[in-house]
Amino acid sequence: MATEVKAIAKYVRISPQKVRRILDQIRGKSYKDAVILLSVMPYKACSLILKIVDSAAANAQTTKGLNKNTLIISKTFVDKGSTLKRFQPRAQGRAYRILKPTCHITVQVQDQTT
Repeated sequence: MATEVKAIAKYVRISPQKVRRILDQIRGKSYKDAVILLSVMPYKACSLILKIVDSAAANAQTTKGLNKNTLIISKTFVDKGSTLKRFQPRAQGRAYRILKPTCHITVQVQDQTT
């Protein structure tokens, strides 16, 4: 059985839709390729996902003794978190509701040699 290690970031202040398009790009890639791809892409979510991928690799290295060079990104998904509700003042005493979404990002890595 393959050993799978994961890292989770909760309540990240970015829309799940924006994160999902990047996670689809790195799913199934090796750890090295994912790091290179995330460091080159120009989106805000890339730096957040890069931290989670590094954390998952470090978890695999310390808990299971796996080598970072042999890891692949096996599963990635994002769940919707709670939404922060804020109000913006508008003309004639009205208030405009602003919704600030959060998300929970999960990255799971496994050893590709098994």
